[in-house]
Amino acid sequence: MGYVFDFKDAEAYDRWACKSGNQQTIDLENRLMVEMLRPSYGDRLLDIGCGTGSSLLPFLGRGIQLTGVDPSPYMLDIAGKKFGNCVDLHRAPAENLPFDDNAFEYASLCLSLEFADDPKKALAEACRVAKDGIFIGILNKYSFKAFQRRMKGVFVHTIYNHARFFSIGEIRQLFFSLLGNAPVSWQTTCHFPGWNNQWIDRLEAPKFVKKSPFGAFAGILALPVPRFRTQPLELKVPAAKPVKANNRPVSCAEKTGKMGRT
Repeated sequence: MGYVFDFKDAEAYDRWACKSGNQQTIDLENRLMVEMLRPSYGDRLLDIGCGTGSSLLPFLGRGIQLTGVDPSPYMLDIAGKKFGNCVDLHRAPAENLPFDDNAFEYASLCLSLEFADDPKKALAEACRVAKDGIFIGILNKYSFKAFQRRMKGVFVHTIYNHARFFSIGEIRQLFFSLLGNAPVSWQTTCHFPGWNNQWIDRLEAPKFVKKSPFGAFAGILALPVPRFRTQPLELKVPAAKPVKANNRPVSCAEKTGKMGRT
């Protein structure tokens, strides 16, 4: 188990998420996640490291069966007050999920892999319980925003002092090590501050923004390919009996003594 948010962390994050400017950032990240996952009505989705439930909000009212899991009881308490019975919430670490194999169509880890004690094991668990797709949302290690947060942590204690930042390439390599040659796609957002939603949509639309290796937030989606374990079967074939050279087939004429007209 990695870093677990305490009561103060949970309250501070919820206050941060409620501010209008920060809500705009969350909405932008959530839109990217929904656009890449595209779950259908009746699908089951697991949000790993759901926290207070910010990344579950865009899926409400879509007919999707939502489940959230988080190791922090304080974060789950806030999420429970928000969602009531709309989301099934569980307390558990990302590295040891209390669900059966292929229990969900999709799994997401949105800004939570950074706080896992064993990121590869957490990702392996997500691949185990989700059969159609796994979405990872990260604060891109090579973005200016991540650099700002790391520098702030030098002077002031923040939750990001406990975070491990990843690059897009590192997440892709983790997926390939677990899923083999499975399809993996990615997109980014650049978080243009101080703009209204209409301008943000225009600024985020170009392909070079969505595919920027320096984008502030990166979404990486893996689509597992079904694989089957095979084992060669041993076929026991009786050895051919040796045939003597003078044992040739006898024709019907030879058997009856009629070898034809002379």
